[in-house]
Amino acid sequence: MSGDTAAAGPARPAAGALVALRAANRLLARGIAFLLMVTVAVLVVPVSLQIFSRYTDAIPAYIWTEELARFCLVYAVMLGAMLAVREGTHFTVDVFPRLSPRAEARVELLSGSFVVLFALVFLWWGWEFTEFAIYRISELAELPLWLIHMAWPIAGLVWLLFQTERMADAIQVLRGRAV
Repeated sequence: MSGDTAAAGPARPAAGALVALRAANRLLARGIAFLLMVTVAVLVVPVSLQIFSRYTDAIPAYIWTEELARFCLVYAVMLGAMLAVREGTHFTVDVFPRLSPRAEARVELLSGSFVVLFALVFLWWGWEFTEFAIYRISELAELPLWLIHMAWPIAGLVWLLFQTERMADAIQVLRGRAV
């Protein structure tokens, strides 16, 4: 076995794991995009009922619509934030001029470290937030509040998955491998 073959050997399992992560993240992103579309579509219904009930007596003023709209908005924001991390558009500020690919990879690793930190905060304290709501229900719709609160730890977990892929790509660029 030559030195080149031995050096390439350990990289294959890591490359296989990265390929699996990419495939899982791609499926996850499609599912999240679908859920985001559904959430926004559902959000339109209670908000429309609220608006129309203010101006006509034909539609009663349902009180549950505000709560459902709020819950849909929370999920729409969290699902959108998940996709934004996947696309690298959420926690990005254009401070530097056009950088070389290696410099962009370094910036991605630095900024990605902060995304990972926020993801861990959302995961850890989001879990505690969800546990706090485990036996509570919403006032109007009587929905279990943990269903709403779990958006935070789920967002943290998904951010970790998506950011791991982005940081692995940046490492590949720094190693001189095409992504």
